[in-house]
Amino acid sequence: MKMRELGRTGISVSEICLGTMTWGQQNTQDEAFEQMDYAVSRGINFFDTAEMYPVPPIPETQGKTEEYMGEWFRQSGKRSQIVLASKATGPGHAHVRDGKPLGRSAILSAVDGSLARLQTDYIDLYQIHWPNRATNFFGKLGYQHSADNAEHDLHEILETLSELVDKGVVKAIGISNETPWGLMSYLTLAEQYGLPRIASIQNPYNLLNRTFEIGLAEMAIREDVGLLAYSPMAFGMLSGKYRNGARPVDGRITLFERFQRYSNPQAVAASEDYVALAERHGLAPAQMALAFVTCQAFLTSNIIGATTMAQLKENIDSAELELSDEVMKDIAAIHQRIPNPAP
Repeated sequence: MKMRELGRTGISVSEICLGTMTWGQQNTQDEAFEQMDYAVSRGINFFDTAEMYPVPPIPETQGKTEEYMGEWFRQSGKRSQIVLASKATGPGHAHVRDGKPLGRSAILSAVDGSLARLQTDYIDLYQIHWPNRATNFFGKLGYQHSADNAEHDLHEILETLSELVDKGVVKAIGISNETPWGLMSYLTLAEQYGLPRIASIQNPYNLLNRTFEIGLAEMAIREDVGLLAYSPMAFGMLSGKYRNGARPVDGRITLFERFQRYSNPQAVAASEDYVALAERHGLAPAQMALAFVTCQAFLTSNIIGATTMAQLKENIDSAELELSDEVMKDIAAIHQRIPNPAP
C-alpha cells in the first residue's frame, strides 16, 4: 500500500482510506471489527468517520459508528497505528445540537463527544463536515448568493480548531464539502493570523462527478491541500450492480430513497458506458472506477466503503491496478460526451 503525505503535516496516510458510514446501520459491530482488522492487514492506516455516522443520519443510530471504532481501539490496542479522521456535523440536523450552525461551543462539544465515543484522547485529522453558509455542496447547482458574515464565521471556526491543536486534542485540521472560495479563505486566514493550515479537503470525486477538477484540483496541488475523495464509486453505480435497472435488495440506492444523486438518466447512461468500458478491457468495473480516482495527482487518499468483505477486498485490491493509456483515453471519451452527469 502506497503512502502519501497529509498536506504539510508530515503525517503519512495510505492512499486508500477506510470509510465507515455504514457501520451501525448496515453493518454490525462484529462486521466493522472484521473490516478494520482486514484493512490494517492490507497496509491501510487511515480511517475516516464522523460524529453524524452512520448514514442516513437518524437520532437512534447517531454516533454508533464512532462507538464501534472506539471499542475496536480498546480491544485491539491499535489506536497508535491508525491515522484517525472524524468530522463535526454542520447545520441542518435537528438531532445534532438542534441543527444549529457550527461555532466555538458547538465544535468543542462535538470533539468531546467524538473523543468519548472513540475512546481516545486525540483525533489525527478533525474536519468540518460541511459549511454553515448557504453555498453549493451535496449536489446543489445554480449558485444563489445570500448576505452573510461568512469570513467571520470561518475565522471563529479556525480559531476554535487552533485551540484544539494547541491542546493536542487534534493533530491536523481539514474541511469537507467546501468550495474554492472556502478553501482559499481558510488558507488566507491561517496565514494572516498565524492559525493552523488546512491539510485536506474531503469532497465527492468519481467518474460521474469530476467537478473537483474545475476549481479545486489546481489549488489542491499548488497549496498542498489534497483531496480525500468520498463516493468514489458513486453509491455503487460504477460497480455495475445497478446495471439495466437492477436493484439488489442490500444496495444503498435500493434501501434508502434519499440516495438519488447518481441515479438520474444521464448518470445511469454514463455508468452503463463506464461498466461496459471496463468489461471490454477485462477489468472489474469497481476496480477501474477506484483506480481512476487513486491515480489523480491532486488526491491524498481515496475513501472506500463496503458492506461485505468481498466488496472490501475487491476495493482494496484496486490499489494494485494501474490503468493503461488506452483505458484512460476511453474514459476521457465518455467524459467528453457525458461530462459530470451527477455533480
